[in-house]
Amino acid sequence: MISQVFILSSQGDHLIYKDFRGEAGSDVVGVFYEKVTALTGDQPPVVMNHGDLHFVHVRQGGLYWVATTTADSSPFTLIEFLNRLAALVKDYCGSLCEKSVQMNFALIYELLDEVVDYGYIQTTSSDVLKNFIQTEAVCSKPFSLFDLSNVGLFGAETQQSKVAPSSAATRPVQSSREQGGKSEIFVDVIERMSVVIGSNGVVMKADVEGEIRVKCFMPSCSEMRIGLNEEFSIGKSQIRGYGAAVRVDECSFHQAVRLDEFSSSRILRLCPSPGESSNEQTVMQYQLSDELPSAPPFRLYPTIERDSGGRLLMYLKLRCDLLPRSAAINVCVTIPVPRGSVSVSQELSSPDQSAELKLQSRAIEWRIPRFPGGTQLSALFKLEAPALGPAPLMEVGPVVLAFELPHLTVTGLQIRFLRLSPVQPGPSQRWIRYVTHSDSYVIRV
Repeated sequence: MISQVFILSSQGDHLIYKDFRGEAGSDVVGVFYEKVTALTGDQPPVVMNHGDLHFVHVRQGGLYWVATTTADSSPFTLIEFLNRLAALVKDYCGSLCEKSVQMNFALIYELLDEVVDYGYIQTTSSDVLKNFIQTEAVCSKPFSLFDLSNVGLFGAETQQSKVAPSSAATRPVQSSREQGGKSEIFVDVIERMSVVIGSNGVVMKADVEGEIRVKCFMPSCSEMRIGLNEEFSIGKSQIRGYGAAVRVDECSFHQAVRLDEFSSSRILRLCPSPGESSNEQTVMQYQLSDELPSAPPFRLYPTIERDSGGRLLMYLKLRCDLLPRSAAINVCVTIPVPRGSVSVSQELSSPDQSAELKLQSRAIEWRIPRFPGGTQLSALFKLEAPALGPAPLMEVGPVVLAFELPHLTVTGLQIRFLRLSPVQPGPSQRWIRYVTHSDSYVIRV
C-alpha cells in the first residue's frame, strides 16, 4: 500500500507530490532528501526508515522517484512500481528529465490518479492508460536519451528506407482520440561505450555493448523482417561484401527471432508482441571488445599547476572528434579534486556551459548541453584549497565523461530496411532511433 509518491530533482527541488492516504505530512519530502544526501558513498540504500514511515526510491533520468508506506508492503513491489511509473512518464512525455517533468506536471498528476487509487496500484500499462489520459504532452528540448527504455524515438536516414526526422525524439505516446487508430512501430538501436584513455592519449580499453529493441503497435502484423548491414560480420571471420564492414565479437538473439535468412542476407524475422512497455522485445544483443572502429569521440588536454597564491589551476581543453554534422548532447565532465577544496572560480569558453564544485563528492562537474563534432571547448578552474598536501596533483583525476551521441552507432550497425507482413491496410509510421551513450568513459591525467 502506497501512502505518498513524489519526484525530486537531483538538487532536491520539489517537482511532483501526491498524497493518497493522508498518513504523513508534506515535510517528509525534506526528510527524505536530508537522509539521502547525508549518506556517504554514491549508492544510498533503496529503502530507508524515518520512524514508522518507510521510503523506497529509485534514480531515473537524474531524478529521485520516491514512494512512502507505513504498512508492511513488499519493497520489491514498490521498486517495480516506481520503475514502471518512470517508464510511463517516458512513454507519455517522450523524454525523462527535470524539464520534461516540470512541463508535463498536469499529465503526470493525471497518470497518478489513474495508476493508484487510495494507495492501491491499479495498472501501469501505457496501452490501457492511453484510453483514459486526456492531457496532451508538452515536448521539451533538449531531450534526454540516457535511459535505454525511452520510447520517444527519433529517426535517421538509412540506406534504403526513409524514417522519422530527428524531431521525433520527444514524440509522446498520443491518446487514442488523437491517434485515430494509427499503426506505429518503434525500433531502437542502442550502444553503450566503455573506454579508458591513458594520460599519454593511448586508448587502453575500448568495449561496446549494443542491442536492438522493438516495440510494435500494429495488431494485424504477423511477421516483421529487419534487414541489417549486408557487411555485418561476427567474430574474426572474413569480411562480407564490398562496402564498409561492420564487425562484432559476439551476438545473441531473442528466442522468437528466426535466423533462416540471417546467414545469407543478414535479415532477422520475428513476430512482434503487442505494444505494451512490459512487452518491449530485445531482439538482438551484441558486443565488440578491445577495439573501436573509429577514433574515440573525445580527447582531453589538461594542464594542472599551482600559482603563487597557492591555488590549484586546472586548464582543460576538450575536443570532440565526431564528424562536423554530428553532435554530442548532455555532456558532463567530472573532475575529482584534492581533499580540502572549498571553492572554485571558473572561466568557460561559451555561455551555455556551466560548472559546479560538489563538496560531497569532491569533484567539479563541467556540463555542456550540446557539443558539435569537430570543435573544441576549454575551461579554466581556479581551485581554493587551503589544506593542499605536498603532492596535490596526484589527487586530481581520473576524469570521467558522461554523454549521449544521437543518430550514431559506434560499430556502424544500421537498419537497412523494415518490412511488415501482411502489408498494413491503413496508414502506418515506422520510427527508428540510433543512439550511443557512455557506460564508462575514463581519461587519466
